[in-house]
Amino acid sequence: MIVERTHIDDLLIIKPDVFEDNRGYFTESFNAARFKSKTGLDVVFVQDNESMSNKNVLRGLHFQKPPHGQGKLVRVVKGAVLDVAVDIRKGSPTFGQYAKVELNEKNKLQFYVPPGFAHGFLVLEDHTIFSYKCTNYYNRESEDGLRWNDEAIGVDWGISNPILSEKDKHAQKLDGNFVSPFEYV
Repeated sequence: MIVERTHIDDLLIIKPDVFEDNRGYFTESFNAARFKSKTGLDVVFVQDNESMSNKNVLRGLHFQKPPHGQGKLVRVVKGAVLDVAVDIRKGSPTFGQYAKVELNEKNKLQFYVPPGFAHGFLVLEDHTIFSYKCTNYYNRESEDGLRWNDEAIGVDWGISNPILSEKDKHAQKLDGNFVSPFEYV
């Protein structure tokens, strides 16, 4: 496993070991001891989620407010996404900045997004299966989000008219009255 640090503290791109031959491939998608050893993080995942989406669906930018904040270890099982995480931790030197990575079934990359980040992804291929582990349980009353096309964040999604949920169409803007519930430590 190779761990690559992004320009934003605590966001990690993880390349798992993949063993391929003429039969196919094998990869260990998660091992708690190796994850802790390679990242220095002692996280406990309590919930696994999976979604299937078609091309041009954009989900996000979502987060859960404390005390239900979620860290996520995300990956693509089939297809491809452009995955984005935005730093929303008050006091962070990278507040409002984002990191993005393409996750797909070929590169098998994973992205670790800790609590304190808004997270979303744009689906690049039909029938994409997106899988993620969470460090906290989903809590409807704690869910929140930022607008996918907020100019203050400036994510270049490479699309101007994605398929959005009603909730995502009307999410708040970072440069509006947004008050982050997260602190940078």
